[in-house]
Parts: sequence; C-alpha cells; structure tokens
Amino acid sequence: MDSITIWTYSLAVGAVVILIVAVLLILIVLTARKIDYHAKEIWLAGKNIAGNTVSIWMLKDTNIVAADILKTAQSIAGVATGIDNKLTTLSQALTPGKE
Repeated sequence: MDSITIWTYSLAVGAVVILIVAVLLILIVLTARKIDYHAKEIWLAGKNIAGNTVSIWMLKDTNIVAADILKTAQSIAGVATGIDNKLTTLSQALTPGKE
C-alpha cells in the first residue's frame, strides 16, 4: 500500500467517524429538547395542582376559626338564654294579678 491509499482510507474513516459523531450530537440535542419540553409541562402541571389544592391546606385554619366561632356563639346563646329567663321572671313579677 502506498501512502496515498493509506491517506485516502484514513480520510474516509475520519469522515465516517465525524458523520457518526455529528448524528449522535444531533440526537443528543433533540433528546435534550424533548426533556426540556416535558420538564416544562411537568412544571406547569405542578403549578396548576398547587394552585388548585392550596385551599385544602387552609382548611385546618378554617376549622380552628370555625371552632372558635362555635364556642363564642354557644357562649352568646347561653347568655341570651339567661337574659331571656330573667326578663321572663321580671315580666311575671311586674304583671299585676299573675304569679
């Protein structure tokens, strides 16, 4: 084999290797873009889920406040019942002829 043939084969093999590397790099770039696209979709879905479920986490605070409101309302109802009983007693005491 003369040197020109060796150089020709070397250049041909080098060109094939360069083409294979170029194809693999293109495939890597396309795969990276797909991964990026799907990551963005996952991010958007996660944000939507978080936005739609944020109120669930607030229910604990709502239940605590509702329990406080119930206690206060029951206290008011007890006081109102006491006032009603006293007014009824007073009304009966002030009404002439009824005992």
